Amino acid sequence: MEKIRIVLSSRSAKMFAAISAVSCAAMCAAVLVIIGSVMPSTAWAQAAASPAPAEGATTASIHGHAQDPLSQPVANTAVQVTTDGKTPLYTFTTDANGDYKGSGIKPGTYTILLYGDTKGKDGKMAKGDIDFQQNVKLTAGTDTQVDFDMTRQAYISKLPPDVQKQIAEVRKQNEATEKQNSQIKNVNKMIVDARTARKAGNFDQAIALDTQATQAKPDVGLTWYELGDSELAAKKYPDAATNYKKALTLLAAEKAPKPEVIAAADNNLGEALAKSGDVNDAVAAYEAAAKADPTQAGMYYANEAIVLFKTGQGDAAGAAADKAIAADPNKAIAYYIKGWSLVQHASIDPKTNKIVLPPGCADAYQKFLSMAPTGPLAQDAQNILQQAGQTVHSSYKKH
Repeated sequence: MEKIRIVLSSRSAKMFAAISAVSCAAMCAAVLVIIGSVMPSTAWAQAAASPAPAEGATTASIHGHAQDPLSQPVANTAVQVTTDGKTPLYTFTTDANGDYKGSGIKPGTYTILLYGDTKGKDGKMAKGDIDFQQNVKLTAGTDTQVDFDMTRQAYISKLPPDVQKQIAEVRKQNEATEKQNSQIKNVNKMIVDARTARKAGNFDQAIALDTQATQAKPDVGLTWYELGDSELAAKKYPDAATNYKKALTLLAAEKAPKPEVIAAADNNLGEALAKSGDVNDAVAAYEAAAKADPTQAGMYYANEAIVLFKTGQGDAAGAAADKAIAADPNKAIAYYIKGWSLVQHASIDPKTNKIVLPPGCADAYQKFLSMAPTGPLAQDAQNILQQAGQTVHSSYKKH
């Protein structure tokens, strides 16, 4: 029976592409609300120690990194080298990562400013000094590191109380997000390891790993889906059906439900129910799968037809086969099941003692043989056609 599996990928693809199902995005954007002139009375830190000067050099270099109170890079912002804290003698710009570098600086002692957009006490944005370092000695032939780290308490303590509160709240949210992301990473690893174990036939190990994943993230449909898959592989059909149902409830409740994932879960639920002997509910699950994802309806209806065929329900199997053919005319098994369902209504010609096939039966078998000319089902179809005095129009060869 054909099945669809949810494949975990780094996209999410589906899982994340599916699992994809759990958000790993940051809860809040970085907040940079800096008040002009929020500067300590003295430099907050000394510039990093520099290597020995290059022999013969006449100018100095500088480099560093700027980050805001939430540890986010301060990008596209001017770094000014001044002697009076006001007039820039040299100006460099931070890149998208908050890094900057500059050279050709006359040796001397400077104040280094991070100069850009600030929010004043009146709430309006203006250009101003965001942060600075004083008494930075730049030596000829030396590349000095000068960073602007606004996560330091000395900086934050000089911000307005409401800004400090906002920063504290966002930090708390980000810590919670990091914790959640770490948990998601662990769950993803459990799922991947369980799939590896399942593929190797280590079903108990796979079930144990997937169970841990459901315990870690009981509110995520994918974890229950994966546990169902491991139980299905281990032939624990009632357990698998129970967990597929849990998965479907959660998957349907997602903010952006994924039809293809829901359909795959319904399909696998159908298989678990069928193998548990609950054919009626299995049929309902396959119907739900086809409705959820019409692009794969041919496969789901074919699976339904197979279950009904195996349980000897001729007319119902034929109806499912017709739906499979209508959705996807390339499903060979659907034509065989259609022929089989119709042959149940065949009669015997008393004069010739040959089978009289009902309308459409021979055509279904002929179509099946043209698509799948070998194998035991092909031999069965060939025998029926021969008993009905039909000429087989296919490349079928009896082995």
